[in-house]
Amino acid sequence: MPGNANMSDPQANTPDAGPLGEADVKNSVKLSCRHVWKVFGDDAESLFAGAGEVDEAAFERDGYIGAVRDASFDVYEGEIFVIMGLSGSGKSTLLRCMTRLIEPSAGAIFFETRDLMKASEAELIGLRRHKMGMVFQHFALLPNRNVLGNVSLPLEVQGMGRAEREQRALEVIKLVGLDGRELYYPRELSGGQQQRVGIARSLAAEPDVWFLDEPFSALDPLIRREMQDEFMRLQNVLHKSIVFITHDFEEAIRLADRIAIMKDGAIIQIGTPEQLVLHPATDYVEEFTQGIPRAKVLSAQALMVEAGDQVFVGEVAADAAIDSQLEQILNADSGAVFAVVDERGEIIGALTRQVVVDLLASPPRQS
Repeated sequence: MPGNANMSDPQANTPDAGPLGEADVKNSVKLSCRHVWKVFGDDAESLFAGAGEVDEAAFERDGYIGAVRDASFDVYEGEIFVIMGLSGSGKSTLLRCMTRLIEPSAGAIFFETRDLMKASEAELIGLRRHKMGMVFQHFALLPNRNVLGNVSLPLEVQGMGRAEREQRALEVIKLVGLDGRELYYPRELSGGQQQRVGIARSLAAEPDVWFLDEPFSALDPLIRREMQDEFMRLQNVLHKSIVFITHDFEEAIRLADRIAIMKDGAIIQIGTPEQLVLHPATDYVEEFTQGIPRAKVLSAQALMVEAGDQVFVGEVAADAAIDSQLEQILNADSGAVFAVVDERGEIIGALTRQVVVDLLASPPRQS
C-alpha cells in the first residue's frame, strides 16, 4: 500500500511522466491532485496523523475501506482526462473528492493555484456555480421546467436577470443541437435529448473545468455513439478542461487525450491511449486493451520508419490514428509509401502500405 500522503508541492512527484505517461508541457495545469485518499471507517482521519503518512498497520487491522488510495495526477488546460475502471474501482469517488462533494481523508487538490482543501464552504459554492460544470449519469432534470427553464437554472441561482440568463440558455441550447425544443418538457424528449439538456445546463455557466461521471452509460448504444460524437464536436468548439469518468475502454480511447486506469482505489497507470495499448504497465491494464482494434489507437508516428530517399505517394499526419487514414492508404498500390508529417507539415518519417495491412491482419493480442 502506498504510504506517503505528502501534500506540499502541487507539481512534485507527478505520475504524469516516465512510465505512467508523459506530461503535456505545452499546456498549463488546470487541476491537480496530490496523494488524495478517501478512506471509509470510524475515525479514518486518525490513519493520517503525523507527517501525513498512513498508519498501514491500523488500516489492515481495523478493516478500513480505501475507496481512493494515494491518487496523484494533473489535468491540463484544454485536455480530456479520462478516469476509467470497473465498478467499485473508486473513479466516481475520486471525481467527487476533486470537487469536494465528498471530503477527502487526506491529500491536496489544487484548482489552478488555489488549494481547494483550504477553501471555505462559501468559496466552494462559488467555484461550483461559476467555475465547475458537472454532468452525471442520471439527468436530474426538473420535470416541471421546460428545456429553457432547466438550462437557465444555474444562471438563475447565480442571480442573473431573466432576459440575460434566457439569452445565454438559448445560445447553449443551440450549441448542443436542441434549437427549436426550448419549450419542450423532459417527458417530451428522448434519452439522448434529455442528456443534451443536462450538458447544456452544465455549460450555461461557462465553467473552467467540466466534470462528467459516466454521462452516456444509461443510453442505448446508437444514441451513446451519437452523444460521443456530439461531445467531441463541443470540445472542438469549447476547448474545455474535462475530467470524464467511464468504465468502457472503447469510449475512453475514443474521447481521451490521456487515461488514468484505476483498480481498488489506486491509479495503476496514466498515459495516452496509444501508450496504454503499446506499453501496459500491468496485466490488469493489458486486459482492458485486448480486443481493441489497434488501427483505432495507434498513430502513424507509432508505425513509421526513417524517411530516407523514398518516393511518397501522399501524406499522413503523425498524430492521426491509422483508422482515420485507411481509405487513402488501402486505395494506394501495394508498394506505396506515405510521408508522415508533423503539425508544421515537415516530414518526420515514412509509413508503408504493407505495415498498415499487416496491422489490420494481426489478431487481437491475447494474454
